[in-house]
Amino acid sequence: MVEIGGKPILWHIMKMYSYYGYKEFIILCGYKGYLIKEYFANYYRHMADMTIDLCNNITEYHANHAEPWRVTLVDTGINTMTGSRIKKVRDYVGNEPFMLTYGDGVSDIDISKLAAFHKSHGHAITITSVQPEGRYGALIVDSDQRVLSFQEKPKGDRAWVNGGFFVCQPEVFDYIPDGDNVVFEQEPLEHLTRDGQLYTFKHEGFWKPMDTQRDKFQLDELIARNNAPWIKW
Repeated sequence: MVEIGGKPILWHIMKMYSYYGYKEFIILCGYKGYLIKEYFANYYRHMADMTIDLCNNITEYHANHAEPWRVTLVDTGINTMTGSRIKKVRDYVGNEPFMLTYGDGVSDIDISKLAAFHKSHGHAITITSVQPEGRYGALIVDSDQRVLSFQEKPKGDRAWVNGGFFVCQPEVFDYIPDGDNVVFEQEPLEHLTRDGQLYTFKHEGFWKPMDTQRDKFQLDELIARNNAPWIKW
């Protein structure tokens, strides 16, 4: 619920999916989940013009600018690990493919291409891989210590890492053991890999998690400059 550009980052992530036509969401609530519930429970009224008759305690709503979303909020426990949280919403997802992502990162990923890639290989799960930027400028120097090249925040060591933005078949639930201590990125994904069920969609565009205050400032700055790559709406 940390805000960037005046809106929670969760809202930005949902807008990314909504842009590509995905408008049904299940939010796995944990720590301070009540804040997320309060936000969406009151979203309609905060996005509407209204007239309030204080004497008769009547509220009349006028023009509304709320999103056309259906949002299910599920309390999955404060200390529950990632895999166990996913397992707890199996009944809400049902027996159909679903998308899955974290709540702390934005990207200009083309969700439609991701979904099409997943459908094309026909296996259980697709994970988006990205190359995060380095945190510092990179220098190339000669033997006399003269700088030959400088690149501000290059793509780290060029390794591909988990960027979230999964597409899953319902059988992925079967790879998650019962209990509250299952880390999705450990046993379930390792098992899926051994079974040849894990494929990756390589995204070479913008991707940035919000792990630190510095990251938040950078995302705010991109929005302030009207240069936020993930904002396509």
